Amino acid sequence: MNTSPATDLAQRLLEESGLTSSHEPIDVVLVSVLLEKHYHLNGRLGRLATEKDDTFRLRTETSDYLVKVSPPDEAEAVVALQTAAMRFLESAAPQLPVQRVKLTADGHDSVAIRLSDGRTRILRVFDFVAGPVLAQTSPDAEQLAKAGAMLGRVDVALKGFTHPADGRGLVWDIRHFHQLTGLVEYTRRSEHRRLAREVFRTFDEAVVPGLNDLETQVIHGDFSPYNVVVDPMSDDHFVTGVIDFGDTVRSAVIFDPAVPMANLLGRTPEQPWRDACAFAAGYQRERPVKDSELPLLPVAALARLTLRALLANWRAERAPQRREYFLAHAKDDWINLERALAVSLNDVITQLRNFRHGHA
Repeated sequence: MNTSPATDLAQRLLEESGLTSSHEPIDVVLVSVLLEKHYHLNGRLGRLATEKDDTFRLRTETSDYLVKVSPPDEAEAVVALQTAAMRFLESAAPQLPVQRVKLTADGHDSVAIRLSDGRTRILRVFDFVAGPVLAQTSPDAEQLAKAGAMLGRVDVALKGFTHPADGRGLVWDIRHFHQLTGLVEYTRRSEHRRLAREVFRTFDEAVVPGLNDLETQVIHGDFSPYNVVVDPMSDDHFVTGVIDFGDTVRSAVIFDPAVPMANLLGRTPEQPWRDACAFAAGYQRERPVKDSELPLLPVAALARLTLRALLANWRAERAPQRREYFLAHAKDDWINLERALAVSLNDVITQLRNFRHGHA
């Protein structure tokens, strides 16, 4: 296969993001031994469904914990970045409901597991945040705005955070979207390829020319409805937990709200942008988007939704034995993308401005 700098970059991003290696489950007995030795914790350890790392829920007599073991191919520095961001928020903004890192008995925030082949996996323990995630609820516009406001507060708090690994390569980082056009060839249906190319064209025209001028900082990177724990019955504290900093990266700030907006596109078919705009309105209560960057926000959301659909197809082609699993996670993406694209971007920008000013 011919390669070019663009395709080489795509391959590197896929590798650094852990999408080219197969999942290697770790022995649950080993995890139990390490938890007892380093954390003085023991109890019932149950494996949770996962995509890359190994994740467990530990139930002790007094508390529940979330236990994560990083994939063998994830760099130690990247795991350290994720942990450092959480620790930074705990110190800089203790009022935010960010999942807490539990230290080992001797004061460390992780345990290194050296494998026989020379690779290393990192074990970490977090407080378990109980409750439904946003994806399991039916939030109204004000609840979506509260979720958006929470991400805004997280981004405000992260503004001063730096880490040696925060410039990591991550395929999910929207700043690389225009360099991933080769993923289109793994999508079988012609109408889906057409939709993807339309989004690539829009991104190239609207975002790429000013990409290097966008305001940047370290962002959460994956504030999806599955990483936001909520209490639907609470008026004051709707968001009760912010979890999973696995996609933390230094990137354009507007790409952070674009991720949850992408997940909300098409949820109301007759008004496919309504929920995304409600989320963005809440975000801007806490962290206003520059007037010059606001028109790029819906384009970034379209790019993120397209990227998820393309990567699902790419992974399904590479690992046909898991095809149904990958495609199930993106089963509505093409439908929602088509619905969203049917609305003029100018109309969406008007919606964003109206929501921001409370005229929705």
